[in-house]
Amino acid sequence: MAPACPPEDSESKETLKNLTVRRGGSLTIPCFYDEKYKSKHKYWCKGQDWLLCKIVAYTNTSGRTLVTDHPTQNMFTVELKSLQDSDSGYYWCAVEITGGSDDKDYLYLTVSSDPAVSVMNSRVSGQEGGSVIVQCFYSAEYKKEKRNWCRFKDKCFLGGRTNTSQNSAVLVIDYGKGSVSVEMRGLQKSDAGWYWFSAGDVGVTVHLTVTERPSTTTAATTVSASISSTAVSGNEGTNHSGNTLLVWVLLAVGLGLLLTLLSIITWMLRTKSKQAETRGRMDNIAVNTFSTTEDSEVTYSNVNKKKKEPSSAPANENDVIYCNLTMNAENKMLSPAVKAEGVIYSSVVHK
Repeated sequence: MAPACPPEDSESKETLKNLTVRRGGSLTIPCFYDEKYKSKHKYWCKGQDWLLCKIVAYTNTSGRTLVTDHPTQNMFTVELKSLQDSDSGYYWCAVEITGGSDDKDYLYLTVSSDPAVSVMNSRVSGQEGGSVIVQCFYSAEYKKEKRNWCRFKDKCFLGGRTNTSQNSAVLVIDYGKGSVSVEMRGLQKSDAGWYWFSAGDVGVTVHLTVTERPSTTTAATTVSASISSTAVSGNEGTNHSGNTLLVWVLLAVGLGLLLTLLSIITWMLRTKSKQAETRGRMDNIAVNTFSTTEDSEVTYSNVNKKKKEPSSAPANENDVIYCNLTMNAENKMLSPAVKAEGVIYSSVVHK
């Protein structure tokens, strides 16, 4: 059993027995085992003394500690969540052996508010042929300690004040001011797995995932589709906003036209109503006038004017033209005259 450290036959002789994590954070620890133990039960145990350690979790049990077996990789992982200071201590990766001593190995975990080492992301991913950068940090007390970037079951890449690396595919840049940048270039599927960054004898784990690179045609299609998707998405957002605005504008215009039409119809109805009312009043006036005239006696005046026949005789002063006037007794607007039995005689003298 090899928890968080490479087996003796690896190229590296570095081991990682001390892990650190920030209070409230999470940490995943890989535990490697021999292939003959694939079908055995795995568990995570806490305690400095193996004989007195307390089993925290078995494989596939739920809770704050999750143990997951990966038989194809000959390892199981222990995921620790919401860690507190009280979780600090010795732990054991163990494989249960029936009828014999369990296979096991230990490590020490430190939980603190200011861990000695840390990474920006404990899980990173990249595409085949691409690259990833892992940003690592260490405290001032480890400034003079050696900093390493190592892969479990593989070699370590030493960091220093130079920009060179033991491998052209891995560039470890140590700024000497509490941070180290690890860049892995030209990624391959075989690069996927567990790594750790350490300063002195304290480290932290990092998992790298490498995804398959699509073929050129597929990549072009994917990029094009991605760009189209982004463009469509952006256009959809813009069109959605534009369509919404257009709908509101059309509604406003339609409402305005409807109000205008209603106003015109109302005005026409009112005008028509007023005209009808006016005609009614005029008819009433006409009817009333006619009725008044009809109710009153009519005064007729016959005026007959005769031309004088040529004559040498002088005009007779007694020639009189009679006018017959009939007057309504109630009409007080007529000229005053002598009334005799409803007939008024007027003398008209032509000179």
